[in-house]
Amino acid sequence: MAVYDMDDALSTARSQHVSKAQSKQSSNPTTEISERYNRPIAAAQESGLPIIDISSYLDPNSSLEARQTTAQAINAACVNYGFFYLTGHGVPTAKLDEIIDLARQFFALPIEEKNKIKRYDAGGPEGGDSARGYQGLGENVTGGLQDMQEAIDFYRPWSGVVEQGDGGPGTRKTLQGPNLWPEKPVSLRAEYEAYIAQVTTVGRALVRAMGVALSLGAADPDNAADGSAEDEDVFARNCDESFWVMRMINYPPLSASVVPAANGTHQDPGQFSCGAHTDYGCVTLLLADPTPGALQVQLKDGTWLPADPIRGAFVVNIGDMIERWTNGMWKSTMHRVIHRGDGGVNGAQGGGRVSVPFFFEPNFDALVRPLGKCVRESGRESVHGGSTYGEHLLTKVFSNFYYSKRTDW
Repeated sequence: MAVYDMDDALSTARSQHVSKAQSKQSSNPTTEISERYNRPIAAAQESGLPIIDISSYLDPNSSLEARQTTAQAINAACVNYGFFYLTGHGVPTAKLDEIIDLARQFFALPIEEKNKIKRYDAGGPEGGDSARGYQGLGENVTGGLQDMQEAIDFYRPWSGVVEQGDGGPGTRKTLQGPNLWPEKPVSLRAEYEAYIAQVTTVGRALVRAMGVALSLGAADPDNAADGSAEDEDVFARNCDESFWVMRMINYPPLSASVVPAANGTHQDPGQFSCGAHTDYGCVTLLLADPTPGALQVQLKDGTWLPADPIRGAFVVNIGDMIERWTNGMWKSTMHRVIHRGDGGVNGAQGGGRVSVPFFFEPNFDALVRPLGKCVRESGRESVHGGSTYGEHLLTKVFSNFYYSKRTDW
């Protein structure tokens, strides 16, 4: 069996285990959580990533017991994987399907239409801000290598002073431009803006649950405006004006290039739709089409686990800012995308894999540094002296694009 056929077989088997995990967790969550602590890698290989219901943090009438169960599950998932599935979020499945369908319609348009909202570097005569807009195949970079994807990036609208870029009048600094919405499909902007509002609510509930999961202590109302206070609302306070990012991504199937091997040939292992990376913010809420086997999560033993979509659920992972806040107790996990188009609903006819990740991030000016309790419990020195999320974001934006030349921040 060729390497890539083996991968597909494993993906199919593991996707079946995910279905079993969903029924198992709903019937006996305490046992499921225990398994995640006691034998996390085996549990993931047998049953897939954990499935967590966030509804208790969206329902003001939910019980303390229900919230504690959810918090315990989040802690188990973040300690052992940095990834999990999220259900009970309240966004209708029909709405999620519509978001994917609108993205697919956009990516099916001619390149001339897509380039009407092309991303341009900050400081240039085009008025770009280095971040927002459409990026063609190979323009996005991960680990210094070009990714085989096309995408549109949207950000929270810039609310600070809009400064002139280094190119003179009409030019912009990084991140200070408007979002570039496509003209087609005509309903995309309205539907996506409504979706952003919905998923932002989910993000707020999730980070509040994460604060409880760390047992940081009850929130003090007197700390409502104090971003440095370290109680269970620390993430919620520092994300109350989240500088969110949303991407629409299309991954065309990778070409069937092969390389010599001792027992014949196999597909080029250096081909990636998106190279291995960690996300650099707070939490990612990923919506993806049904294509299996594409998103892969690295377990602690170095192996890669397919994180196949579950209809109606988000795939959630924590980012670098959460790892910094927790002083490494919760780690931001490496993941990658390899879409070969050789199996699955959308890949069978050679189509692209479409995903719409929403990155629920800290406030632009939030100071992110290890929490004292996490430093003590981790048993090691602080992993970082602290910096604002905006400073961190700017360094990442600058390194994200193959054609970026300017340093006009």
